[in-house]
Amino acid sequence: MASSFLCFTLLFITIYTADGFMMYRVDRCDFNSTELKDIEFISSYYYNKIEVNRFSSSVGKFVGFTEYGVKNAEYWNNDASFMSQVRASKETYCQHNIGIWYSNALTKSVQPYVRLRSTTPLSSHHPAMLVCSVYDFYPSEIKVSWLRDGQEVTSDVTSTEEMADGDWYYQVHSHLEYTPRSGEKISCVVEHASLKEPLRTDWDPSMPESERNKLAIGASGLILGLILSLAGFIYYKRKARGRILVPTN
Repeated sequence: MASSFLCFTLLFITIYTADGFMMYRVDRCDFNSTELKDIEFISSYYYNKIEVNRFSSSVGKFVGFTEYGVKNAEYWNNDASFMSQVRASKETYCQHNIGIWYSNALTKSVQPYVRLRSTTPLSSHHPAMLVCSVYDFYPSEIKVSWLRDGQEVTSDVTSTEEMADGDWYYQVHSHLEYTPRSGEKISCVVEHASLKEPLRTDWDPSMPESERNKLAIGASGLILGLILSLAGFIYYKRKARGRILVPTN
């Protein structure tokens, strides 16, 4: 898989309460490896949500976006000691922390699980549609494809973007509209960094999912009824054995 482009942000906020104005700074590291050449350090200064100044390690100096920002940029760029510290942040802050992130989080991976189901087609071009839903995987880069009788399907396929669940995990959904053929075999294939080989899930058209769910619910109800009936029978037999018969004249 292609290397990912990542961005981590550290937010520094300094609040000036006079008249409710606020100024804050956002530092971020854009990178796709731990190599210094693949890292960019960016420091932005905001005043009331408007970016007034920015330092980028690729530019090497501050740039101002407002009259106030231009004055700041000129002042900072002429401060050799300050600029030396800012330029060093690419290595001292970004590269240092990126090494920690890679060793503790970014090199880890979690295998996805797949759910394959049928649903109503989005259009009238085909009478059937399958949805391949892939859940709880990390990192976000993933490939979901379809095979029909061993051949990859590229038409009538739509997929969502990788969606973050908010807990480091991701999910994605791929739709295949098709016209069923007798004896065919349709599969959803998932490729991910956590998998040694592609994960292939075959569609079983023998019974619609709704019917399988009804069957499962019915079977569960039948088993529960049998258990309750057996429990009632045992209770009755025990009560019958403990009953004392009194003779009458």
